[in-house]
Amino acid sequence: MSQKDFYLAKIDKIAKESFNAEQKAIAKKIIEAADEKDLDAVWGLISQRVKIGFTFDEAPEVNHQAVAVVKENEKLFINSPSATNAIEHKLIIGENYDALKNLLVTYVDSQGKGLIDVIYIDPPYNTEKSKEEGNNYKDEVEAKKFIYRDKFTRDGWLNMMNERLKLAKKLLSDKGVIFISIDDNMQAYLKVLCDEIFGEENFIDNLAVEINPKGRKNGRYISASYEYVLIYARNKNRCDKFKNIVPKKDDDWLTDENGKYSVGQRVLVGNCSNKVVLIADSDKNYTVYFKEDAKLLKIEKNEKRKYNTELLSQGYKVYQSINDYDELIENTYTQSKFEELFENNNLIFNENTIYDKDRSAFKQLKSMIIAKEIKDAFDIKTESAGFICGRFDLRKVFKMPKNVGYVKMLLSLFDKNDAIILDFFAGSGTTGQAVMELNDENKVALKFILVTNNENNIATDITRERLYRVINGKGSKGEKIEWEYSKDKKSLTNNVVRVFDIKTENLTIADIEKAEKIKVEAEKDFKKLNEKYKTKDDLDIYTQLASLNPQKSEK
Repeated sequence: MSQKDFYLAKIDKIAKESFNAEQKAIAKKIIEAADEKDLDAVWGLISQRVKIGFTFDEAPEVNHQAVAVVKENEKLFINSPSATNAIEHKLIIGENYDALKNLLVTYVDSQGKGLIDVIYIDPPYNTEKSKEEGNNYKDEVEAKKFIYRDKFTRDGWLNMMNERLKLAKKLLSDKGVIFISIDDNMQAYLKVLCDEIFGEENFIDNLAVEINPKGRKNGRYISASYEYVLIYARNKNRCDKFKNIVPKKDDDWLTDENGKYSVGQRVLVGNCSNKVVLIADSDKNYTVYFKEDAKLLKIEKNEKRKYNTELLSQGYKVYQSINDYDELIENTYTQSKFEELFENNNLIFNENTIYDKDRSAFKQLKSMIIAKEIKDAFDIKTESAGFICGRFDLRKVFKMPKNVGYVKMLLSLFDKNDAIILDFFAGSGTTGQAVMELNDENKVALKFILVTNNENNIATDITRERLYRVINGKGSKGEKIEWEYSKDKKSLTNNVVRVFDIKTENLTIADIEKAEKIKVEAEKDFKKLNEKYKTKDDLDIYTQLASLNPQKSEK
């Protein structure tokens, strides 16, 4: 189903009390005449009449006299001198609405398809703290600037989320998924809003996660210990299934000398229709021979349907990756990684296919069921989320920082070894640390893009400093820190981080030469933000990068 057909079908489903037959016919004509790239915005305009009871505050207005553009801040670049083939991540400092618009330029391809695989956000929850600070949602509140404080009216908070989630949706790939942490104060409202933006048909689940076993002090009635994670797909029909299938009964688990495991879904070697065709000089190009009674492994270079007859005569079984079109395709892992899995007894040899033993599912199950830290399990409790870095402790800076294990648990569900992960409410940088730890543990190459403003120097003094210390094992000024990754590995050196600021440039419609100069300079930084970015002749910085206007226009 095309995107136009999708919206036309949605129009048919609108209740007649909201749209009569004539109005539906007019709406369909508008959709059919719209440009493909404008369909989301056109649908948003049409559907305003049939929103589900929300009355939003005035939406953020863009300032047509200025543009907001990313600019690399080379002084803040986080290097790792001892790194080999380091994975490069990104940190953007500035208003996340402006940052998302820059990402729309750099991480949406020429066909209008998003390139972000996973979005995880932990937005402000619009808690009772708002009332304490004089922002009772029942009172009239002047809409100043949308920043990351719990200081919104309910409608204002929903409006803030509405504008940003609409941009986020465009960034997601066809197989992309978004995870949104939220508490019970705003969960129901956010669920309805997300149904409107992403579509009810793309709702995956609303997870209740116990992150505070002792419970929050929640007035006279209940000490709640759970928060929620709303999960939506960009397109549920195209989205891959989550990696781990957790057995429901204890006797469903398998056991070896390394502990409990289940049969992984990932095919390492063998028939798999959705793998890519073989690249001749790839280090994933090999045929596997296995002798089960002696636990012997031999690996040779691939030639389709051509096998080592001597090994076959010795009782070896042969495994080769062929797709549904009888084409030779790449194996999942490099030969060295595959051999490492074999040496550690982490492979399952079936009749025609080799799988990996999935131990992470059991770790996740233990961490979700048992509310205390367990060896080798993801610890997801908020109370143990402190990241002590010498002169600051996240628990003192942030009231409820997310635990690294909590974010790792969510990101581990998504099965892509080179996924791009975006967090545009990055706060203390937990998502960045989680990504780097997963890369080390699973030998993958996930990349993060973090976005946070610099209110009270949070971005420079906390977010960036935390990433620096996780990578280098010391403070940016040489300070000793209490944290270490493990006894064998003090820090995660195989990472670097490019840092960007959001720069606002005054620009009127008459400044043609200035606009062209800004565009040329901006595209240099776009290529740093995404190394695969290609210059766009149709880039209109006046509309695509118009800066967020922080105040209502004067009447």
